[in-house]
Amino acid sequence: MLHERFQPTFKSLPAVLPVFPLDNVIIMPGAVLPLNIFEPRYLNMIEDAFRSHHLIGMVQPKPDEAAQSLPALYTTGCAGRITSYSETSDGRMLISLSGVIRFRIREELDTIRGYRQVRPDWEPFRGDLENDWHTSVPDRGRLDSILKSYLRDQEIGIDEEMLDSLPDMRLVNLMATLLPLDGAEKQAILEAPSEQQRADLFLAAIELGLHDSPAPSRH
Repeated sequence: MLHERFQPTFKSLPAVLPVFPLDNVIIMPGAVLPLNIFEPRYLNMIEDAFRSHHLIGMVQPKPDEAAQSLPALYTTGCAGRITSYSETSDGRMLISLSGVIRFRIREELDTIRGYRQVRPDWEPFRGDLENDWHTSVPDRGRLDSILKSYLRDQEIGIDEEMLDSLPDMRLVNLMATLLPLDGAEKQAILEAPSEQQRADLFLAAIELGLHDSPAPSRH
């Protein structure tokens, strides 16, 4: 969670937001997403964000359009604040985005320096700025059990003690951001109107991932 010194207020949110369309990638409020930036247009975007509000919007292209030069976008994304970055000797930027607030795309504007930008509607998600993501889910024990089974099944190494220490919705938001879930499942979680619906959708997604995993070989 961003320190209050760096957390934007609702009134300070920008009227124009650069967006980074990336298939199967979302960021949730309160989560942290690492990104490897190497395309010139997105290096331009990061440089421009540093000169202004430090915010970029993560939004998924719609299915079957990700390969198009200008794919149609889902109408709901989430803005993240650049909270750390480093430069590499081969011209890349390694950044960390901290999720701040979701938005709906009111309209898309002309590209600038190669990257896309939108006019966001922040109002439907005003509560994201006021939420500390400590809301409890009804059965944390079941969530922990299924999540840890999923992580072991997918051979994803995450500190289980760290997971146990996270408040319920912080855990859901972080794992929905980082785990390799289907893009449509991630989008449904992002758009969920309530925390309980978000938790239910996340739990259903990782349960489905377990059921779809191939049975271990007996050889």
